Amino acid sequence: MTAVLITNDDGISSPGLCELARVAMGLGLDVTVAAPRSQSSGASASILGTHEDGSIRFAPQRLDSLPDARAFAVDAAPGLIALVAAHGAFGAVPDLVLSGINRGANVGRAILHSGTVGAALTAGVNGARGLAVSLDVGMDPLVEHWSAAAPLIERVLPLILDAPTGTVYNLNVPNTVEPCELREAPLAHFGIVQTTMTAPGSGEEGGVRLSVADFPADQDPGSDANLLDAGFATITSITSVADAPERVMVGSRTG
Repeated sequence: MTAVLITNDDGISSPGLCELARVAMGLGLDVTVAAPRSQSSGASASILGTHEDGSIRFAPQRLDSLPDARAFAVDAAPGLIALVAAHGAFGAVPDLVLSGINRGANVGRAILHSGTVGAALTAGVNGARGLAVSLDVGMDPLVEHWSAAAPLIERVLPLILDAPTGTVYNLNVPNTVEPCELREAPLAHFGIVQTTMTAPGSGEEGGVRLSVADFPADQDPGSDANLLDAGFATITSITSVADAPERVMVGSRTG
């Protein structure tokens, strides 16, 4: 049976996490849930979470909506959870890491900073496959339609399981109960939000503040941000750190 790790960056109590686990269990996969004990958004692929003695602590967790699920609350970021799972920390080494369902879209090159995406990419560089799933709920949603992602996850999972190890996809779903078309899309130049620096500090003990604002999706026609804004679900094949094809020859020494 295919071993699957379910994680996220919104924390073990997130309803999106339970929905993702429910879908995977419904497909007959061998599911283990291991997610941060608390919010870890923006953690990227961070491996922070070890205590002073070097341990990574976790404990069994009962999920009210999935009482039969094997689940753990972990004092670690999702990237570290995916990393230790690859070494058998939670039982069987996963063939697939499903990360999400994130509260909010993860589109564009800004996914570099996403803990949801970071866990999926960590799986990819450790001999598994990864799928990051996010729901485009916006900044202040009245309702969150977690089940909207289910049919799309069910559609793409068999394809991902048949793909080579190291394959990682990023899936974004509109927050609607209406069926939506799935489109393959490249990453937008940045994402659906952009950050600018305000109140720059001065002196040796200065500080800065980041301001978050909407990024016009129509600036990148055909991108994941643009198509998601138009009501499509989007899926993008992504890769982690790798050698760039271009090389600058600076000598024969490599050390």
